[in-house]
Amino acid sequence: MATYKKRGYKVKTKVEKEKEVPAEELESTTAEVFNTLDETASKTEEWVAGNQKYIFIGIGAIAVVLLGYLIYSKAFSAPQEQEAANEVFQANSYFNEALSVNLNDKMVDGLATRDSLFNLALEGGEGKYGYLNIIKNYPGTNAANLANYSAGVAYLNLNDYEKAIEHLQEFTSDDIIIGAKAKGAIGDAFVQLKQPNVALEYYEKAFKHSDNEATTPIYLLKAGITALDLGEAGKALQYFNRIESDYADFKNTADGKMLEVYIGKAEALN
Repeated sequence: MATYKKRGYKVKTKVEKEKEVPAEELESTTAEVFNTLDETASKTEEWVAGNQKYIFIGIGAIAVVLLGYLIYSKAFSAPQEQEAANEVFQANSYFNEALSVNLNDKMVDGLATRDSLFNLALEGGEGKYGYLNIIKNYPGTNAANLANYSAGVAYLNLNDYEKAIEHLQEFTSDDIIIGAKAKGAIGDAFVQLKQPNVALEYYEKAFKHSDNEATTPIYLLKAGITALDLGEAGKALQYFNRIESDYADFKNTADGKMLEVYIGKAEALN
């Protein structure tokens, strides 16, 4: 006699039958899981109860640290920041005045004036602190951080390249312009110290710091020129070509007008 299978019905295989778990066994397993959880919770409660003293001490220590930080910020840090900002004003005045002096005036003692102004910015004058005093007396403040940058630039202009590097490396900033300029200035100092390999590293850090029209093409150009001097014509050409493709306006600047010459030299040596 032919057998008949109802539509939609599927005969279970041996494996599927073995996978079936009786309801009683499932309930038993569930109960065991809950019992285990209850036991774990009880042990946790016992541990907490037995160690309450140490837990409260830990919480209290954290609270003391946070409270101390808040007190420090209000009672010491904020006034320090304000005081440092007030003290650095005169040093900034000397520094900005030095930067405004035309280097071409050196025959009319302009260079000496420029040097003296940078020294006043560093050492102080008229009874006011210079950058070095700000760095020493107000460590950790924004004014001291910025003083490191300005001191580094001052030393760079005074041809004291090692001190320039020392201060510029202490400076930190995420600002797209000044952060790039600080790294680029370190590169300039290493060029003067006849360490082009290190200079190239810092020029690369400078143009990678941010992508902007003001600093990126400048440090791409400096990196390219330095790479060219090191015999890395392929790398130099890559940097020059990026300026040409991404920063067309830079070609109209005094430095940018030499770009075609550098590209030609890099292509010839590549």
